[in-house]
Amino acid sequence: MCGIVGCVGSMAIEPTLLEGLQKLEYRGYDSAGIAVHHDGEILITKEVGRIAALREAVQIHNKGTTLGIAHTRWATHGSPTHANAHPHTSNDGSIAIVHNGIIENYRELRKELESKGVVFASETDTETIAHLAALLWDGHLPSTMAKVVAKLKGSFAIAMVHRDKPDSFVVTRKDSPLVIGLGHNGTYVASDITALLSHTRTMLLLEELDIAVVTAAGVTVFDQDLNTMERKPVKINWNANAAERSGYEHFMLKEMMEEPKVVRDTIRARIQIDKTSVEFEEFSLTDEELKHINKIFITACGTAYHAGMVAKYLFEHLAKIPVEVEFASEFRYRNPLVDESTLVIVISQSGETADTLAALREAKRRKARVLAIVNTLGSSIAREADDRIFTWAGPEIAVASTKAYVAQLTVIHLLAIHFSTRLKTMDEATARAYIEQFELIPEQLEHVLEQRTEMKALAKRFAKGKDIFFIGRGFDYNIALEGSLKLKEISYIHSEAYAAGELKHGTIALIEHGTLVAALCTQSTMIEKMVGNIREVKARGALVLGIACEGSTQIGEVSDFTLYIPKTMDILVPILAVVPLQLFAYYCAVERGCDVDKPRNLAKSVTVE
Repeated sequence: MCGIVGCVGSMAIEPTLLEGLQKLEYRGYDSAGIAVHHDGEILITKEVGRIAALREAVQIHNKGTTLGIAHTRWATHGSPTHANAHPHTSNDGSIAIVHNGIIENYRELRKELESKGVVFASETDTETIAHLAALLWDGHLPSTMAKVVAKLKGSFAIAMVHRDKPDSFVVTRKDSPLVIGLGHNGTYVASDITALLSHTRTMLLLEELDIAVVTAAGVTVFDQDLNTMERKPVKINWNANAAERSGYEHFMLKEMMEEPKVVRDTIRARIQIDKTSVEFEEFSLTDEELKHINKIFITACGTAYHAGMVAKYLFEHLAKIPVEVEFASEFRYRNPLVDESTLVIVISQSGETADTLAALREAKRRKARVLAIVNTLGSSIAREADDRIFTWAGPEIAVASTKAYVAQLTVIHLLAIHFSTRLKTMDEATARAYIEQFELIPEQLEHVLEQRTEMKALAKRFAKGKDIFFIGRGFDYNIALEGSLKLKEISYIHSEAYAAGELKHGTIALIEHGTLVAALCTQSTMIEKMVGNIREVKARGALVLGIACEGSTQIGEVSDFTLYIPKTMDILVPILAVVPLQLFAYYCAVERGCDVDKPRNLAKSVTVE
């Protein structure tokens, strides 16, 4: 998730690009850069860090500067460095590229280009596009872009300028947003409407694989076969604040709606073509080293800790490796039994969580191998771990984590497949069936998100309650913990999660008439037991929201309200089952008038112990 801006016309080019980047900085803030066409050359300025650093570095060239493109980066391939910042250029400097998304086949393309003498300056997937475009350049922007796109696999929004084209540039998109603004003084492009609202509210929304040539006078849109396409402009009436949230009321809702894309992005480049294995370019554990691991120790805080609990079930069940899970805040103080035969996995969205960083350092002091699952390249945890796997969730603005948690679960599943196939505890047929079901999860998430109206209605009914309880067994208990945490974080309703089998050992005393109990019943082997637990709480006056997989009629028969999620393998259900609980928490907070994105007393990154 990064930001793209471009413009051509009579506007002041550099100030316009910098202003647009500033409005998109929430989409990425590791590094930024601009490329402008000036006196027959393409001038590049790039800086690591926030837009302010780029603003100081830019030399304004009002005279002779005809157009420009710019980018603010959220790093996926390669650390936040000057070399990895966009724009990227061809070796001869004739072409500059900015890109959002992930090029899945960039390694194959890079090898091919290097064999032809191309020299790479960065670690990024984006640079391959610039060199590929130079190799395929035919003197025309749209036809060259069509040739480039034909060789790319993955998701992308791309803007490209050429030294020989001072009055136009070309853009395209696939699975990544890109809009064109039609203004009275020229034409603008951006990855987000918010960057353009101060210049125009007349937008042209590109469709998948459209190729658009942008000039000061307007836009010509082509399909991949270079047939001219008609795209009608639309008027945007959002205010600027809503535009940053893509029209959603809060960042949290926007980020939940991004979860299908997050899963696609996180799995896409890592599943191998034959769908029998998973590979991580960042993960360097050899087969011999993997065989010598006799225990996995997972440590994290809050939401990430709940992801670790899911990981315990998966790694033990599939890879047959014993797993312990511990709060990072407790790890150092319990004299943990870890050594050189232990793999310690630390999980953190920000990569700066103080307790998790301290646990990482303690694990390394004890000679354990440390693997970080983290969302932020260049963060302290990413730098200090022996290995790291990145969750490609993009920046998460709301304090309460939603899409980053789903991305963590996604990486954990990929890692379980990776371990199991390498250790031969999972055969190829089983791996293929697992991966094929896994690839359906983004579409199934979209189906779950379509049920937000039902969750909103339930929240309206129960948002004023003083207590809400969550119960489940196995994976469902792990998800119940996360659902309860979300509700507490943003709505301030007292909530607890319990392993359903423990109810009769004291906690059922808390159930009163009218209390809502959310019962997660997604595990096929636990249905009968959960039916019994639901009957127990209903006998004490509880109202029950059952969350079950489609086709599970038993739960609907005993629950007061039932929400059905798409049926999939039991081990994959947690990715789907958490989403209704996130939505419920969100709508309860809205109903109670809470500050959803910035709940009281909480911070996005907990950098103190």
